[in-house]
Amino acid sequence: MLAALLGSYRPEGGAEDADLRRLRALAAAAADPWRRDLPLHATASALVVHPATGRVLLRWHQRQQGWLQVGGHGDPGESDPLAIARREAQEETGLADLTPWPDDAIRHVVIVNVPAGKGEPAHQHADIRYFLATRTPDSARAESPDAPLRWLPAAAAWAATPEANLGETLTRLQRLLPG
Repeated sequence: MLAALLGSYRPEGGAEDADLRRLRALAAAAADPWRRDLPLHATASALVVHPATGRVLLRWHQRQQGWLQVGGHGDPGESDPLAIARREAQEETGLADLTPWPDDAIRHVVIVNVPAGKGEPAHQHADIRYFLATRTPDSARAESPDAPLRWLPAAAAWAATPEANLGETLTRLQRLLPG
């Protein structure tokens, strides 16, 4: 499923092209590219947006020490990156009305380095990113006190994150927002 989905995705620029080639190779070679014990494994994430206000929801990630998008690993048996991103987003934000926005297209593919922690060695995530919208931003609730949430205008979200790759994802989102 993943290989077919990635086959139609078109990267924007050399860095994303290189990351997409690595993810396609992983999807072709690994029986389960979502397995967490692989040094490079697939993950899925999303920028949650409230289109009416142009605000973006960021979550504090303790391990990465930064404000990032929501998302993460597939559970055993999961293979649909959009379903994984949506499940993770719902778990991390408490938002029950998340829908792909403005459609269900992949919005960014990027490989990110993850530092060692929680008993895991340093590794890499081949992250497949989407945009999800909510109509009820005030319903967002952090899953734990260690993972607070912040609604920010897209430009302020760019300034709040330490990750240039998330800045690129935010730039792609801003192109779709009104005004």
